[in-house]
Amino acid sequence: MAKGRTFKRCGCRTTDGRRLGGNCPRLKRRNGWNPHHGTWHYQLELPPTSDGKRRAPLRRGGFTDQTAAQAEMDAARELLALAGDDKTLAVRVADILTTTVKDTGNLPQTSEVRRRVRTGQELDQQRTVADWLKTWLAGKQQLRDSSTAAYASHIRLYFDPVIGHIRLDRLQVTHIMEVFEAIDELNDTIETARQTGDPAIRAKVKGRRPVGPATKHRIRATLRSALNTAIKQRLIDFNPAAVIELPPAKRPKALIWTDERIDEWRQARQAYVEEIRRRKQILAARSPHGAKLGTAVTALDSYIGTPRPSPVMVWTPKQTQRFLDRAEHHRLYALYHLVAFRGLRRGEACGLRRPELDLMNQVATVRWQIVQIGATTTQGPPKSDAGDRQIALDRRTVNVLLVHQARQDNERLTAGDVWEETGFVFTTPTGQPLHPAEVTEQFHWLCMEADLPPIRLHDLRHGAATLLLAAGHDMKMIQETLGLSSITIAADTYTSVLPDLARQAAEDVAAILRPAPRGLSAGRR
Repeated sequence: MAKGRTFKRCGCRTTDGRRLGGNCPRLKRRNGWNPHHGTWHYQLELPPTSDGKRRAPLRRGGFTDQTAAQAEMDAARELLALAGDDKTLAVRVADILTTTVKDTGNLPQTSEVRRRVRTGQELDQQRTVADWLKTWLAGKQQLRDSSTAAYASHIRLYFDPVIGHIRLDRLQVTHIMEVFEAIDELNDTIETARQTGDPAIRAKVKGRRPVGPATKHRIRATLRSALNTAIKQRLIDFNPAAVIELPPAKRPKALIWTDERIDEWRQARQAYVEEIRRRKQILAARSPHGAKLGTAVTALDSYIGTPRPSPVMVWTPKQTQRFLDRAEHHRLYALYHLVAFRGLRRGEACGLRRPELDLMNQVATVRWQIVQIGATTTQGPPKSDAGDRQIALDRRTVNVLLVHQARQDNERLTAGDVWEETGFVFTTPTGQPLHPAEVTEQFHWLCMEADLPPIRLHDLRHGAATLLLAAGHDMKMIQETLGLSSITIAADTYTSVLPDLARQAAEDVAAILRPAPRGLSAGRR
């Protein structure tokens, strides 16, 4: 048992200013201690530090009676006794004892330290959420660069500003709810800024997009994973992120661009253009340089910016063919054709290499992708294990790829010494890997020039699923062709296009089997 003692002292001084301490004659009376003068203190010896040096004893005072001083000293002794004969643990207990007293003015709770010792958890309670998230992310060695960037973004944008300062072991459900309340406030700020024509206000949220339900779930998943690791390392014993309830992140339903939806979108586009012009006019009137600002709205901005019936819009087979007809002479036509027919992701198409393209046996193997992280790109394996797959190629696609290879050979000859041999199927005119953003931008221009309703390049991949559905293939075939990790994803995403697809097929048949004109029918009688 640690040695200790209680004693009484006061603040009285001699005539020359020296403290009397425990030697003050007023501390005692003939029959014992004077209860009206001085306060009680205790001193408890502590184990040495981790480097073996003698540690200063724990001294505490200000107690009104000896019983209170003795009780706290016994509590401190009980803490030290938790280590038993384990000298290393005794040092850690003494560390947390002195640190807690210094920071809070109180002893750590005996029950809490006992629980941590019993379960083997870390005794240092000063680690903050920000400290732990940084440590956790640094330890994630097997992540793809895109996943690391996503986790880092969640930590930097949402966790550190709101809960980063909170001690890890004191993180509660209410703290995490504050994170999502802050996200909702940010969403309101972004939407408000976008409604204004003031460039200074819009600049404050430049590059920021509202955080939707699905992204909120990913943000929570990041924190939940980090806290699960903290539990495994016995830093905490409860994961508050696991009990947070968020609005359901339903996978958006894919919708076909029917004639009715196209008409509605065209009307919405006109209204969108007029609203943007109105805002610019207001801004021009307020600005001393208004005449230079202008009120023009670019065609591509209005084409992409006009709201659509669903985040996931899919062309009909006829619309897809119209796009391919327009893109046929573009140097990236084979890439868009491959995405439209076989459903490759943008990064998978950009990352396709020549050794993985076997045109003789009509097979392409997806093993790499080029993904965009901010303004930079990175190369790596597909999104999931299911993404690493072989894809059968139809004869039409093979012919398109053969023409592309011939065009690329001509580009190689034209570039001469400037050509960089990278081994990719789709490259820049000098052989370098494609930047995914450039592929998307060119796609949007081609869509607009073909006078088609807008879709994302990723929706062209969804269109490949629609073609498979139209050809009578089941969801399992869609899952395998598109490299989806679950057939549920295929069903959730594409069952919504079946009614529209069936109706469109009926309309197509009706268009072919049109009745003869009345006059012609009468003449034949």
